[in-house]
Amino acid sequence: METANKTEMKEFLIDHLLTGTPDRTDPFVSAKLAKLRREEVTKPVIYIGTGTCGLGAGAEKTWVETQRYIEDHELDVEVIKVGCIGFCAAEPLVDVQLPGKNRISFKNVTGDKVNDVLESAFTFDSHNENILGQFRSEKLEVWENVPFIDEHPFFAPQKRIVLKNCGLVNPIDIEEYIARGGYKSFLDTVKLYTAFEVCDKIEKSGLRGRGGGGFPTGKKWKFANGTEADQKYLICNADEGDPGAFMDRAVIEGDPHRLIEGMAIAAYGIGATKGYVYIRAEYPLAIERLKVALTQAREYGLLGKNIFDSGFDFDIIIKMGAGAFVCGEETALIHSIEGKRGMPRPRPPFPAVNGLFGKPTIINNVETLSNLPEIMARGEEWFASIGTEKSKGTKVFALSGNITLTGLVEIPMGTTVREIIFDIAGGIPNNKKFKSVQIGGPSGGCITEENLDIQVDYESLISVGAMMGSGGLVVMDEDTCMVDVAKFFMDFIQRESCGKCIPCREGTRRMLEILESITSKPNKNNEKEALQRFKGIIQLEKLGKVIKETSLCGLGQTAPNPVLSTLKWFRDEYESHIYERKCESNVCTELRTYKIDIDLCTGCMACVRKCPVNAIVGARKTHHFIVEDLCIGCGSCVDACKFNAISIS
Repeated sequence: METANKTEMKEFLIDHLLTGTPDRTDPFVSAKLAKLRREEVTKPVIYIGTGTCGLGAGAEKTWVETQRYIEDHELDVEVIKVGCIGFCAAEPLVDVQLPGKNRISFKNVTGDKVNDVLESAFTFDSHNENILGQFRSEKLEVWENVPFIDEHPFFAPQKRIVLKNCGLVNPIDIEEYIARGGYKSFLDTVKLYTAFEVCDKIEKSGLRGRGGGGFPTGKKWKFANGTEADQKYLICNADEGDPGAFMDRAVIEGDPHRLIEGMAIAAYGIGATKGYVYIRAEYPLAIERLKVALTQAREYGLLGKNIFDSGFDFDIIIKMGAGAFVCGEETALIHSIEGKRGMPRPRPPFPAVNGLFGKPTIINNVETLSNLPEIMARGEEWFASIGTEKSKGTKVFALSGNITLTGLVEIPMGTTVREIIFDIAGGIPNNKKFKSVQIGGPSGGCITEENLDIQVDYESLISVGAMMGSGGLVVMDEDTCMVDVAKFFMDFIQRESCGKCIPCREGTRRMLEILESITSKPNKNNEKEALQRFKGIIQLEKLGKVIKETSLCGLGQTAPNPVLSTLKWFRDEYESHIYERKCESNVCTELRTYKIDIDLCTGCMACVRKCPVNAIVGARKTHHFIVEDLCIGCGSCVDACKFNAISIS
C-alpha cells in the first residue's frame, strides 16, 4: 500500500512539474502541495537540526531523547532530520509544528532539555526560555508572546536565496523540494530556452563566481558553449579548503537538490552531458545526503538520458578528494579527477576550452550553482536588482572566531562589514574590542577597525588588500596576535603548497621561517641570530611581492596576502616582536616572561613538578624562582599554581 501511495505521489509530482498546474485554482492540487510543503499538518512534526554543526553541539543525543519522549508518551509524531538553518551558535535547534499552529523553533536543545522543550510545545506554553521564535504563515495560528524568526536580529537583515530551504526542509525528500517549486526552473529552462540564451540570461543577471576572484559566470559559460566538442563537462567545486569556511558543506547537507538542479541548468547552458561534484572526503554527511538526492533525481527522471523528452542527457558523479587545499584551484582539481596528482598547470588554454580529459569544462562552486534555480525562475532583472553596480545578488559568509553569534549568513552585496559583525552577529563577546577580521581565508587579507564600513563587494574588498574568496569570516578581538595569525596562515599555505613552482614552494617556506624567527625565544648562544633575524625581516615584503608576481597559480599568487595584509595594518606588532622581543597579546609562548610573586608563593612545589624543563627552582615551603633562560613559556606553571602567584608579562 505504501509503495502504491509513493508511486501515485511520484506521478502527481511529475505531472505537476510538466504541466505547471496552478495549485491555487485546483483544490486537489493545492491540498496535496500544501501537505508536502507542510503548510498544514495532520499530526505533530518535530524537526531536528542534524547538520555537522548540530551534531557537533549534541544533536544526536537530542534525537535519541526525542525518540524516547515519543515512546514514553505513546505519541503519533513525525520526526525529521534537517540541515543547518545557519544559526550555529544556537545549535542543537529543534522545531515543532502542531496541527493548526505556526512552526516554533527552540534553541540550544541538548539531550537534557528535550523533555522540557517538548512539554512546552505540546502544552502550548510559550514561556520556555529556549524558544527562539516562530515561523511566519498566512494560514496558521500564531503563538502568543513569541517573536517571529524573520524579525530576529540574526535573520532580519538577511536575504536568503542559496540558503532558502536550509534547515526548513527534509534534505533527502525530493517530494518536499518539488512541492516548493524545485526542478521547475530546470524543466522550464530546457523547454523554453536555447543553451546560448541560458548563458546570456546568466550573464545579464550579473552573477559572478562565488569561489574566488569573481569572474562573470555567464561570460565563462559562453567560452565553453561556443567551443565545438563531442563531450563537455561540468564540475562543481565543493572542495572548500579554507580554514573557517563551511558554506558549501552546509548547503549540500541542508538542500542537496538545489545544487543538483543548479548543475543541471548549468550543464544545459554549456552543453555538458556529464557532471562531477568534487567534494572532500572529510564531509561524510554531505556526501551521504548528496548520494540519496542523486538517486531520487534519477528515479524521477530528472537525471539520465533524454530528460523528459527534451533531448538533453545529463548525469552527475561524486568524486571525493583527499582534502588538499591546492585542489581548490581549477586545473589542479581537474588533474585530481583524472587520477593524477593535484597540481596546477599554466593557462591558457583555459579549462573552458581544454579541461577535463582535454574537453571543454566549466568549474563553478556550490554557491554559484545554487543561485541558478532562483535566477531562472525569477528572471535576470530580479537578480541584477540586488547588490551593487558590479557585484549582484547575495553572498553567503561563514562567521567564526571571536564573535557572539557564529554561523552562516546570506546578505545582499553592498552590506558593510560592520553590519555583518555587529548587527547580525552580535559583535565581540565579553566586552572585548574588535581588532580585525580575516576574510577570504589564506588567500585573503585583514579588515581593520578603520575599514569596517567598507561594502562587501569584489572591488571594494580588493581595494583594502582583502578579497571575497569563498566567504570565510574569522573575527579577532584585542587578545589576538596578528603576527601569530600571519604565521598560522603561512604555515597552512606552506604545508598545502603542491611544490610545483619554486616561488610558492620555497618562498612560502622562507616567509614562514622568518615569522617563526621573530616569534621564537632569542638564542643568546648565537651571536649572529639577531642580525639574521633583521635581515630576514627586511626581505619579508619584497619576498611576498616576488611570490605574488611569479607563482604559477592563483593560490600561489595570493599566498603572501595574510603576511602583507597584517604588515600593512599592524606593523607596530611586528616591530614589537622584532625590536622589543615582546608579544603584547601574550600569544607567542616563547616571548612570554613568567615571574613568581614571592608574597603569594607558598612553596607548595606544584609548579616545580609540572615544569617540563626544570626551569623553576626552590625548596618546599620556600619561595620559588623561574630561571628565564630555561623557561620555554609553556604556561604549565600558571595552570598548576593554586595561589595565582605566577604572572605573565
